[in-house]
Amino acid sequence: MQHAKHFYIDGEWVDAIKPALLDVIDPSTEEAYVQISVGSPADVDRAVAAAKAAFPSFARTSRKERLDLLRAILAEYNKRRNDVGDAISREMGAPLEFARTIQAGRGTAHLERMISVLETYPFESVEGTTLIAREPVGVCGLITPWNWPTNQIACKVLPALAAGCTMVLKPSEEAPIDALIWTEIMHAAGTPKGVYNLVQGAGSVVGEAMSSHPDIDMMSFTGSTRAGIRVAQAAAVTVKRVAQELGGKSANILLPDVDFQMAVTKGINSMMVNSGQSCTAPSRMFVPQDRHDEVKQIAKAAAEKFVVGNPQDPATRLGPVVNESQFNKIQGLIQKGIEEGAELVTGGPGRPENLNRGYYVRPTVFAGVTNDMTIAREEIFGPVICILPYKDEEEVIRLANDTIYGLAAYVQGSDLEHARKVAAQMRAGNVHVNYPMGDTAAPFGGYKQSGNGREYGKWGLEEFLETKAVIGYKAA
Repeated sequence: MQHAKHFYIDGEWVDAIKPALLDVIDPSTEEAYVQISVGSPADVDRAVAAAKAAFPSFARTSRKERLDLLRAILAEYNKRRNDVGDAISREMGAPLEFARTIQAGRGTAHLERMISVLETYPFESVEGTTLIAREPVGVCGLITPWNWPTNQIACKVLPALAAGCTMVLKPSEEAPIDALIWTEIMHAAGTPKGVYNLVQGAGSVVGEAMSSHPDIDMMSFTGSTRAGIRVAQAAAVTVKRVAQELGGKSANILLPDVDFQMAVTKGINSMMVNSGQSCTAPSRMFVPQDRHDEVKQIAKAAAEKFVVGNPQDPATRLGPVVNESQFNKIQGLIQKGIEEGAELVTGGPGRPENLNRGYYVRPTVFAGVTNDMTIAREEIFGPVICILPYKDEEEVIRLANDTIYGLAAYVQGSDLEHARKVAAQMRAGNVHVNYPMGDTAAPFGGYKQSGNGREYGKWGLEEFLETKAVIGYKAA
């Protein structure tokens, strides 16, 4: 953390123009363990100027030059992967082994995928007498969240580089240390000066300055829907492109023919991972009305197997949530669920009995939930799942889609063809059938208030490209 109090601008570690420090809190202890510098609009101006100056030459680099850079980043990243995982565990509370293998592992996965995409992506084609060219959009502002921090840095920075864009990154101030390590990796890999710049700080200051900046051509934002709206509003003044990956309240439909022991257990496990702090978490489990009581018991047993505790303890499966504000929000929503008449199956308000410090939340299961309850409408972003009974397929499809969000949906069924037909009716950007493995080549993004644009693989690359038609390129 030697660079905790620096920004990275034009290939150098620099001090903030107006010095200001922010404590970074370890959510397992509620104590600060490091301070970072936070920026001002003046720091954003300096970083954008560096990116703007670097763009003309970097935009003209060859495919081979950009592939060489990505491969160098991959080599440096793999040297530092455990460092990235250790930072994520400390700053946002993920269990250490999970942070190293899964959270940090996503950096490697996205690097390998983007290298594969760039090797063959067709940047030019001829249609009739017209050349269709895909060119870099320009200077990009990237704002990333705290819940999957390195994953989101990777799936914004890497396609931007592959496209030939230059950029300014603002990571979450809740999880800033992995971003500093990422920046050290970028420097060690020989990223040209000005191509990649880092400014830490608050969204309301640094993020706002980036979003409204006249020399930033595109904003790519991941975070809450409320914050995404602010980014879009600020960006509208300069008519820049905005890509957003926002909130979710994903339905998980268990069809009547599924193996309920397996499907409920996997649904609980998918919900609880990362302490429920995933925008795609399957937080609304829809089950046939006549299996509701059976599902409650399976869900209770599965949730109670999650050991909550210190992220450094190998036995821990759930660490704390990220901060006091998030802890208080989750506690309030759990209490709201009780007040509105949902059945508390396990968990509930307060910390687990063996913990009196840290932002730890009890794995909580509600049953008998109706889709109009607050806990079924709002994104809780904690280890809290709602079980909702349904009468028939027509009703469950209607209820599953009855949300302002549309990031993900899940369908479980023994008859694959039937499950596919239900999946086709989901209004969501990603639909997972029978708990598949993740796919970094699949487009990731949402419908409705879950955002616009897509990330991952070639879809992520194309977000950072403009389309140019050169008419008359070939003689008729």
